Amino acid sequence: MSATAAQTSTRHPRGQVRLPAPGGDVVLHRRGAIVGAALTAVAVLLALVSLGTGDYPLSVPEVVRAMFATDGGFATTVVLDWRLPRVLVALVFGAALGVSGAVFQSMTRNPLGSPEIIGFTTGAYTGALVALIVIGGAYASTTVGALLGGLLTALAVYLLAYRKGISGFRLIIVGIGVTAMLQALNTWLILRADLEVAMSAAFWQAGSIALVGWEQAVPAFAVLAALAVLVAVLAAPMRQLELGDDAARAHGVRLEPVRLALLVVGVALIAVVTAIAGPIAFVSLAAPQIAQRLAGSAGLPLVNTALTGAVLLIAADFVAQHALPSAVPVGLVTVVIGGLYLIGLLVREARQKL
Repeated sequence: MSATAAQTSTRHPRGQVRLPAPGGDVVLHRRGAIVGAALTAVAVLLALVSLGTGDYPLSVPEVVRAMFATDGGFATTVVLDWRLPRVLVALVFGAALGVSGAVFQSMTRNPLGSPEIIGFTTGAYTGALVALIVIGGAYASTTVGALLGGLLTALAVYLLAYRKGISGFRLIIVGIGVTAMLQALNTWLILRADLEVAMSAAFWQAGSIALVGWEQAVPAFAVLAALAVLVAVLAAPMRQLELGDDAARAHGVRLEPVRLALLVVGVALIAVVTAIAGPIAFVSLAAPQIAQRLAGSAGLPLVNTALTGAVLLIAADFVAQHALPSAVPVGLVTVVIGGLYLIGLLVREARQKL
């Protein structure tokens, strides 16, 4: 390293590089950066393979040429109009699910603190069912219903768990109880619905991105981009909360307003995905923990968590489309992945106690 480089950066013994910045030193974790680059490469490769796989197969070079072609040939139509929306939805929704899980796991300081465990995913699905079955609404009202259902469920869980502050363990226990009640309500709503509506709702309940086109994807991407900005703003106080309430308070963090803001943003992330694709389970549960282990970080790395979620969902969607005897909703594949993840987690915990 040259003298100039030595003056502008300081290497930390644990593989960090500190770069001077106007607001304070920026710490770069080399292992996290390498993991992030690897996850990005995997996500891009899976996207290209997915764009080329189907009844009209294309090689990766053909996919790249079709994406940038100006002649508007059949390959371009297949890639840009038919397959690209689904691939982008898988990547963006997977990232949103991963970040939502990281928000709640960080806030509760518990690896089980994910939206589907706490009940927010189920609440969003309940809101969508009410709009679809009871009100008889169309796509727009179903989307609004999912958002309102998720937010109202979050408010109910927050109020029921509040005892001079929020305990992560209490939030999870209350959320599990609310989830059970909402699941019973969802079953009742589907049973009383007309057969055609009930079948549509049941298919949607499995979690599917098969029918998502540009018309649904573009507004969802815009909302998720705005929520990503809010997550970036809340990232610093969220890190302080991971250290415990006393440490966060000592650093000037207003605990309950920050928790409430994180709750709203995390629920909004999961509600947008649920409104468009239905409840896709376990990505938000597994992605933060996988990213943390890959990066070897003390906290939950948000960027790597988003990349991990994107990789998990697009890989699951590829399996759902092409690796089984017949195509199935992607949510069924993520449930299997989540089940294997939970089994591995339980085995790991049992070995640590021996």
